[in-house]
Amino acid sequence: MRRPILWLGLLCITSPAVAQTAAPVPAVMGAPVRYEKAIEWTRQFIRDTMRVLGAPGASITVIKDGHVIWSEGFGMADVEQQVPATPLTRFRVGSVSKPLTSAALGLLVEERKLDLDAPIQKYVPSFPQKPWPITTRQLAGHLAGIRHYKEGEFENQKHYATVLEGLKIFQDDTLLFQPGTKYSYSSYGWNLIAAVIEGASGEQFLTFMSNRVFGPAGMTHTVAEFPDSLIPFRARFYERPDSNGGMLNARYVDNSYKWAGGGFLSTTEDLAQFGEVMLDGTLLKPATVKMLWTPQRTSDGKSTDYGMGWGTLRTTDGREWISHTGGSMGGTAHLLLCPKEHLVVALLVNSDETFISAGTKIGQKFLEP
Repeated sequence: MRRPILWLGLLCITSPAVAQTAAPVPAVMGAPVRYEKAIEWTRQFIRDTMRVLGAPGASITVIKDGHVIWSEGFGMADVEQQVPATPLTRFRVGSVSKPLTSAALGLLVEERKLDLDAPIQKYVPSFPQKPWPITTRQLAGHLAGIRHYKEGEFENQKHYATVLEGLKIFQDDTLLFQPGTKYSYSSYGWNLIAAVIEGASGEQFLTFMSNRVFGPAGMTHTVAEFPDSLIPFRARFYERPDSNGGMLNARYVDNSYKWAGGGFLSTTEDLAQFGEVMLDGTLLKPATVKMLWTPQRTSDGKSTDYGMGWGTLRTTDGREWISHTGGSMGGTAHLLLCPKEHLVVALLVNSDETFISAGTKIGQKFLEP
């Protein structure tokens, strides 16, 4: 089902007013002719791939030069109830939560409330001392030696009432290596970042994200996912355990242990809006954005191709892409930015069978002459 892209502005207007909220990205009435070929190619690609993989629903939003040029839903948000997916549908964004949380780090650095290179115990005194100090910068770049999920942890069903309570899952474990010496992806490192944000700001993590990131960015449909809450337009989520079998309802999970690194729900229009405010400097200073996007290096000088909550890629045509993908139980996501071309692409799917790896290919289609 296709929804007129003008709705983006109407949705933001009807939300509670926030004094410093970014203006909604204006929509173009009817995509410019120069993008029609890219839209038709991508539309067909999404439909074909959904059919091959059996993915129930998807949504995409594209912003170019500060305007929404395309926003559309595909398939079903809820297969059993036959509810179509639209750009209003809230999907699990998985690790795309990390770029969102990185904006909170940027704000606290700008306010001089956070020293990225101080030992994290300055902000989280309850976190156990390790053989080497750990810094927030290392955590944000997956250089801290904090482990990733063990078997079964991704399917967590326990509710954690606080950020600090969620740290108990891994806080007593040995580091995998001396911080700074290796790159090793860790969502748990971002759990600890949530605690750092609380310590530096004096606010609960979700409150800070709502008041200081989502509200000012104009992200009116992005929330933490509580399984017991009634959340309008939340998709149902699906998985395909057997490649030869059909889709099943995704297993029950409670993501309260990992808000910062993988626990948010959002829409493609909200994610694209976030990408736009990162590009136009209305949320963070350009120098702060550059800091978050600059790839870190291991102690031997090797680039990790990852800054703080954002991955970096330079394609053969010389363009730099800033992005993050996400996977959660029954959901996959991709947020892609090409700063030089002022392009943002947000893609969400309510299935573990996805095509988010094609995000850069889709982005390049919108830059073809």
